[in-house]
Amino acid sequence: MADAGMLRFHVPEPEVRPGGTPDFSNVTIAKAGSVPRPEIEVDPRDIRDMAFSIIRVLNRAGEAVGPWAGLLSDDELLEGLRHMMTLRSFDARMQMAQRQGKTSFYMQHLGEEAVSCAFRKALAPGDMNFPTYRQAGLLIADGYPMVTMMNQIYSNESDPLKGRQLPIMYSSKEHGFFSISGNLATQYIQAVGWAMASAISNDSKIAAAWIGDGSTAESDFHSALVFASTYKAPVVLNVVNNQWAISTFQGIARGGSGTFAARGLGFGIPSLRVDGNDYLAVHAVAKWAAERARKNLGPTLVEYVTYRVGAHSSSDDPSAYRPKAESDAWPLGDPIVRLKNHLIQRGVWSDERHTQAEAEILETVIAAQREAERHGTLHAGGKPSARDMFEGVYAEMPPHLRRQRQQAGV
Repeated sequence: MADAGMLRFHVPEPEVRPGGTPDFSNVTIAKAGSVPRPEIEVDPRDIRDMAFSIIRVLNRAGEAVGPWAGLLSDDELLEGLRHMMTLRSFDARMQMAQRQGKTSFYMQHLGEEAVSCAFRKALAPGDMNFPTYRQAGLLIADGYPMVTMMNQIYSNESDPLKGRQLPIMYSSKEHGFFSISGNLATQYIQAVGWAMASAISNDSKIAAAWIGDGSTAESDFHSALVFASTYKAPVVLNVVNNQWAISTFQGIARGGSGTFAARGLGFGIPSLRVDGNDYLAVHAVAKWAAERARKNLGPTLVEYVTYRVGAHSSSDDPSAYRPKAESDAWPLGDPIVRLKNHLIQRGVWSDERHTQAEAEILETVIAAQREAERHGTLHAGGKPSARDMFEGVYAEMPPHLRRQRQQAGV
């Protein structure tokens, strides 16, 4: 019994510290195929329990089972595998480039490739993503040129953003990829506002908001849910729970809600949790949520349960706050290995073809890197013109900026 009148300040603690044995016993994993697939028109009150389970399609044997399976053909799955492999190879080369001083900063997606790569295939042309810095798979899966991505990372003369953005903060209207913001959670309210505008305009396009588990502690997250639920905005509200917000474990931001998906219940928003390392499950849930939005049924909150295998960024050392072997103990496995095993189980892939594909993809990524580096890197070669800082800001340049540009001689 607590001492009467004795207050104690509570700070959540992670299950294990560096040097300890990794422990994921608190992660309750539903059996693959056991979570039902409700009708699109379901009343959110009837699926409250889905905010506390995990939708899975691939079982331990690599088989696709249950009501969420069967939406993708073998060819589509092979394409998805290639997208994830490309993103992983791209990450490795750009991480190495950062260590070589060719760029100032980089952030990897290691272990989270299925989330963005699978989600992108559930959208239609014209839909708009409002991403964080770990959704480059949305671009890779949509055919955005790797050379252009690398030019932006290097801030070279062919950088489409002309050196105005931090490396990896891409932007492409054509590919439905809104400008990434370094200010956390801003993209959530922007996505809801964009979706509301689409509905007001009687358009057919929907929005997808992205946020990490740590950023759900920001007030923008809650403001977005208020507006999305009140106005039934056609938006998919994505929460990527990769267990770590920089060096802080998820329990700090999650609070007492139990899961991040449960945050949506108080707003009357249908809320689901999905195995973020299961390409098939991610795609199926994304299709379900996108269809709800298109049918004017309002927002859906989706929590992707995954794990950030790598460091938070090239500036981070995860060994300072978690056991080095923790990623090996993650119970939901590696998204690439799991999809590979599924395709082998179906007889359309093999270990030999996978090894060959890895080599082919690496060759393609290296070729793109060489092309990008011909346009310059952080400390060598061509750079954006100083004139660019004056252009593209105003429709008509004001006199004081014209004078400053003239004084700069550009």
